[in-house]
Amino acid sequence: MSSVEAPTTVESFRTEIRSWLRANLTGEFAALRGRGGPGREHEAFAERLAWERHMAAAGWTCVGWPVEYGGRGATLEQQVAFHEEYALADAPARVNHIGEQLLGPTLIAFGTDAQRARFLPEIAAVRELWCQGYSEPDAGSDLANVRTRATFDEERGDWVVDGQKIWTSLARESQWCFVVARAEPGSVRHRGLSYLLVPLDRPGVDIRPIAQLTGTSEFNEVFFDGARAPHVVGAPGDGWRVAMATLGFERGVSTLGQQVGFRRELETLMELARRNGAADDPLIRDRLARAWIGLTAIRCNALRMLEGVDAGAPGPEASIGKIYWATWHRELGELAMDVRGAGGMIAAGAPYDLDDWQRLFLFSRADTLYAGSNEIQRTIIAERVLGLPKEARA
Repeated sequence: MSSVEAPTTVESFRTEIRSWLRANLTGEFAALRGRGGPGREHEAFAERLAWERHMAAAGWTCVGWPVEYGGRGATLEQQVAFHEEYALADAPARVNHIGEQLLGPTLIAFGTDAQRARFLPEIAAVRELWCQGYSEPDAGSDLANVRTRATFDEERGDWVVDGQKIWTSLARESQWCFVVARAEPGSVRHRGLSYLLVPLDRPGVDIRPIAQLTGTSEFNEVFFDGARAPHVVGAPGDGWRVAMATLGFERGVSTLGQQVGFRRELETLMELARRNGAADDPLIRDRLARAWIGLTAIRCNALRMLEGVDAGAPGPEASIGKIYWATWHRELGELAMDVRGAGGMIAAGAPYDLDDWQRLFLFSRADTLYAGSNEIQRTIIAERVLGLPKEARA
């Protein structure tokens, strides 16, 4: 566990991480700049894993966790600075995001002392990777409709899991999965769910890659047939509350670093439009200007949502930010294809060699679907933020 204390000011913290990145993204790690990310998770995975373990050895993982759990105890402002500097350095996409940003904070908030002692050091050191078992074929954004079942085995003291999860990012590279399962027979909707920790290297787990539009397989199907889950986080039957807290952490401070990447994409696209003459089209110029304004609005909205949030887990208001950035990024992919022109329809090589703009266009189609579709986010905003009457449900 790290004993490094957070610097007293945001700027000193920013300077420290900037200097460390400049000194360490060299040598064997220099080629990793810009590697990985949405639609490109297959790129240099082993090398990015080595990089992240290098970060862990220097105390640069889990910076927002309390010091007693292996973090730096960084304030919310310092965490924002970290993610921004990491993105500005064009450092490689993180492989441990789900464990560090989602499960770790969830265990700190809801786990037992034994669970924290067992799992947090492994996450902080990047020795165990995690994936998220939420969506199912008939329960994507409608998480409360999950049908995966969990039965408690009193003799062995663990849970037996049966069912299927889908769109499970990086399942093939992970050792563990946190799974929302229906643990009370006859329960409906959000009642009777439990939040279980399931090892993926045991009997009863079958992981199958899903071929995506990009030609890669970041997503996977995961089938559970008598799989054993030795841990439940929170009380049995209280999985909905724990799962919603995890989603809050997912929409926390790391989104500020994501927006730095968005800005880099937009600036590069603007330069391409100048070079190939697309910027001579007044409609293209107008869309590029609107994209710049929209990105500025996204950042302001994100900072507003994070204001005063101690744990980096916004409330339901974060759904506003999710709709904004997801829709903006999908439209940026469409704009990129129009800037490219007819040449954007042709792959660079056989059998399916995509350039960055083609990959952006194809993968960003998923932005308004994963982590809660736009339709679900609008319902959350209407009911939980604005207090409007709930929509009729069967």
